[in-house]
Amino acid sequence: MTEHNPGEPEPALPERPKRTKGILIGIGAVVVIALVAVVVLLVSGSGDDTASGDRVTVRIGTTEASSEYWVALREIAAAEGIDIEPVNFSDYNQPNPALTQGHTDLNLFQHLLFLANHNTASGDTLTPIASTYVVPLSLYSRKHDAVEDIPRGGTVAIPNDPTNQARALLVLQEAGLVRLRDGGTVLSTPAEIDAAASKVTVTPVDAAQTVAALPSVDASIVNNNYALDGGLDPTTALFADDPSSPAAEPYLNVIVARAEDKDDPAYRRVAELYRDPRVTELVRAESHGTSVLVDRPPAELERILAELTATVRSAAQ
Repeated sequence: MTEHNPGEPEPALPERPKRTKGILIGIGAVVVIALVAVVVLLVSGSGDDTASGDRVTVRIGTTEASSEYWVALREIAAAEGIDIEPVNFSDYNQPNPALTQGHTDLNLFQHLLFLANHNTASGDTLTPIASTYVVPLSLYSRKHDAVEDIPRGGTVAIPNDPTNQARALLVLQEAGLVRLRDGGTVLSTPAEIDAAASKVTVTPVDAAQTVAALPSVDASIVNNNYALDGGLDPTTALFADDPSSPAAEPYLNVIVARAEDKDDPAYRRVAELYRDPRVTELVRAESHGTSVLVDRPPAELERILAELTATVRSAAQ
């Protein structure tokens, strides 16, 4: 992720979208259309709904507009009269404000915990309308072949950003390598480790350095994108969290809309089309088979988001 330098001008947001409905304004234009329609009906004897030009443009904020699945998604949607325009952002902190301000219609780049943190900090009410996938967070080692081989007193590198750090600690706890006081939460920090009851100590490092740290530690928790960039084979991971477990719910990636637009038919249809096999096969291929598709009802996603938001707010008080 490329962070914005506070000393530099704020990145320009794209222009506000205009949803094209094929509506012509003006009495003269309406009259012309009506006359043409009458002629067509008289000649052909029937109307052609597909020729009405009634299309919708949906702009979707993302941090991965170059991914191949966008090509398939756009083609499938276009066949149904929905023109998808991906709007790429290089900074994870940009897509949500752009959506709130109406510069995009949806976004697709974040998991529920990230959204809960954003809504809490900003006062926004952005809402998930569909789940997409979960990517497991995995433990790798170049010194040991199994979790059991990691020695007592060993060291494990973990990402130092709040979201991934807490998840990494929960993964290590599930693997039996650390114990967190009171079981830990999605906001846990290394300060919550019960050292006497834990097998290893942790060393927080920048997430991008977790692969580079492998030679100097017993193991390292590595995000999927950095693992793939660093040449790690996901099948060689010593341990990973279970995408189907309740513990993985905060990390469900979602398609997000403004609260007032969550029932928009076109947006809902875009969310459904994302699950077309032609799209999901490309999503899985890009993650080297590590992403796990998840289909949770919108109401359930809203419930999970509400619980996470309450947790974040409580911690901030």
